[in-house]
Amino acid sequence: MGKLIYEEESYAILGACMQVHKTLGAGFLESVYQEALSREFINRNVPFRSQEKLEVFYEDQKLKKFFKADFICYEHIVVELKATALLAESMIAQTINYLKASRFELGLLINFGAKSLTWKRLINTPAICDNPDKSV
Repeated sequence: MGKLIYEEESYAILGACMQVHKTLGAGFLESVYQEALSREFINRNVPFRSQEKLEVFYEDQKLKKFFKADFICYEHIVVELKATALLAESMIAQTINYLKASRFELGLLINFGAKSLTWKRLINTPAICDNPDKSV
């Protein structure tokens, strides 16, 4: 089995998410987790940008519409937060679209809404972006 891309960075991000979930538990709005996670990233020296604007292109022309990623960490990992009972396919598709728009390789979809923290690693490859069931 090969090495995970951005393995150490992913562990740092997920560790921060686990601490936030351990402290707050489930049941808050996504915005509460986002603010708490920002503080935890600072505490752990995880570099991040919050509410990052990601441009969208159609046939190589920039559209007026854009995405806002919850976080960009380490300058190359998209982190999308949710606070729901279960992760839906539309949430996975949203994160994949953020990867396509940003051209970053790795996305982490984090769900604080369940009893235990859940997450998905999504890799930006043509095979994954065409078939999100093959996330890593």
